[in-house]
Amino acid sequence: MSTYTENPTVNTRRLGTQGPRVTSPGLGAMSMSGAYGPTRYEESIAAIHSYVDAGGTLIDTGDFYGAGHNEMLIGAALRERNREDVVISLKFGAVLAPDGSFIGFDTRPDAIRNSLAYSLKRLGTDHVDIYRPARLDPSVPIEETVGAISDLVDAGYVRHIGLSEVGSETIRRAAATAPISDLQIEYSLLSRGIEENGILAACRELGIGVTAYGALAKGLFAGSVGGTRAMFPRFQGDNLVHNQRIASTLAEIAAARDVTLPQLAIAWVAAQGEDIVPVVGSRTAEQVAATVSSNGVRLSADDLAVIDSALADSEVRGDRYPSEQMMLLDSER
Repeated sequence: MSTYTENPTVNTRRLGTQGPRVTSPGLGAMSMSGAYGPTRYEESIAAIHSYVDAGGTLIDTGDFYGAGHNEMLIGAALRERNREDVVISLKFGAVLAPDGSFIGFDTRPDAIRNSLAYSLKRLGTDHVDIYRPARLDPSVPIEETVGAISDLVDAGYVRHIGLSEVGSETIRRAAATAPISDLQIEYSLLSRGIEENGILAACRELGIGVTAYGALAKGLFAGSVGGTRAMFPRFQGDNLVHNQRIASTLAEIAAARDVTLPQLAIAWVAAQGEDIVPVVGSRTAEQVAATVSSNGVRLSADDLAVIDSALADSEVRGDRYPSEQMMLLDSER
C-alpha cells in the first residue's frame, strides 16, 4: 500500500547526466498567462513565491506564453529572490500574430539569438538555465538549432540545452551535436506513448532526463474540464464522458490510499524513474501547495500494479492535441 508523509519537502533530482539538479515536481507557469482563463497578477506572483519558499527550484516557461507576459511575471516574482536558487527552463521558437494566434516556428540561429535577447530582458536575468525549442522546426535541421544554442552556452547566456516534443531520431541527432540535459514531453497516466515509441528508451540510453508535463491530464484529474480545454479532443463529447470514467476509477484507487487523485497522478509520474521530473501547472499558492504535497505519496509496487491493471481495461479516447497541432509533433511521427 502507498504511504503518505505529512508536510513533505521537495525532492531533488538531476536532469540526465549533463543537466542541472532541480526539485521535483517543477512549477509550470503557462496557466498564469491566461492559457486556461483569466488570471490575477498578485495571485500569480504569490504562487511563484510559495513554490520558491517551499524549496522549489524548477520553473518552466515559454517566451510565447502570453506573448512575453509569462517571462515578465516570473522576472518580477524573482526580483527579490536569489537568482542562483532558481532553474529557469525556457522554450522558444513559436511565432505569434498580433491577435495571439500561432503562425509557425522559427528556430534559425539568428532567430534564436534574437529571441534570447528579448527573453533575458523580460526575465531580468543574464542567463537562462535550460533553453529549448518548443517544437521541431521542419525547415531547420536540429543540428543547426542545437548548435546555435551551444554557442550561447559557450558565451554564458545559456547553461544547458533541452528539447521538447521530439522523437527518438531527432533526440539522437541533437545529442550527437551537443550535450542535452532533458526532453520535455507530455507523460501521464493517460499519455504513456513515450514508453512504447522508443522515446523514453532513447533518453535513458543517452543519459537525457525527462521533464514530464501534463501529469494532471490538462486538468481532467483535478476536475477542470471547461474553458479552452474544449479545444482538446479528449475533452470533447463522448471522449470526455469516457475519459471522466477513467478518472473516476483512478480517483477510487487514490481514495482507498487516503490521497487525492492529483497527488496520485503526480506521484505516479515521479515513480517512473529518478530521471523523470513532473512539471505541474499551477495558478495559485493553494495549487502549488497541493502539487508539493504529492512528494508525500510513496507508491508501492502493488499500487503501481493496481493502477496499470485499471488502465488496461479502458484506454484513453481522443488525441492529446487537435489534429493540426498533432501534425506539428515530431514525437508523434
